[in-house]
Amino acid sequence: MNIVKEGYKFIGFATALTVGAGALISPYAAVAPGVLAGFFTFFFRNPKRNIPDDNSVIVSPADGKVMKVVKVDHDDFVKGPGTKVTIFLSVFNVHVNRSPMKGKIKLQQYTCGRFHPAYKNSVGFENERHMIGIDNGKMRVTVTQIAGILARRIVSWVTLNDTLTKGELYGLIKFGSCTEVVMPDNVNVVVKKGDKVVGGETIIGRIKK
Repeated sequence: MNIVKEGYKFIGFATALTVGAGALISPYAAVAPGVLAGFFTFFFRNPKRNIPDDNSVIVSPADGKVMKVVKVDHDDFVKGPGTKVTIFLSVFNVHVNRSPMKGKIKLQQYTCGRFHPAYKNSVGFENERHMIGIDNGKMRVTVTQIAGILARRIVSWVTLNDTLTKGELYGLIKFGSCTEVVMPDNVNVVVKKGDKVVGGETIIGRIKK
């Protein structure tokens, strides 16, 4: 199983506790930290994904459940109206984030904030968040990582002017969160509230012909 590097210290610590408790106390004392080590391994997993080989589609930037699909009158980076799709990630989902399309990062913005539950309506405005804007020369999209009640750190592996391929990993949100993507009006959104999506695989939009 592939594990993102941010998970190593959590897994290592829990594993050390498991071994220590089993050796110094009793096998029963090793159960709880053993379960914790298993949870961290599960949480920080990074499964391989089959990225659609189609330049006309936008893929989900995260695993989870679609919370909202709403029209946006104007987005500054997109430079016009669009549609915002909000995806909720529970602690049981894969928590890496992927680029919804190929392009260059032309905007990167981190905002400190609170840590309300990720399913609340105010989460996108009040919680800690990190937004990137991707430009492929023909269209622009934004993707925002938003911390939840258990997430105390947003991880980004990219910087301004980096080029991403569609479905490429670019970040991680620890322990419960949500991800928002804003697509321009020339994209037909093909997901709805309640849909389950898989990061890098599920098509959430198709560019209009």
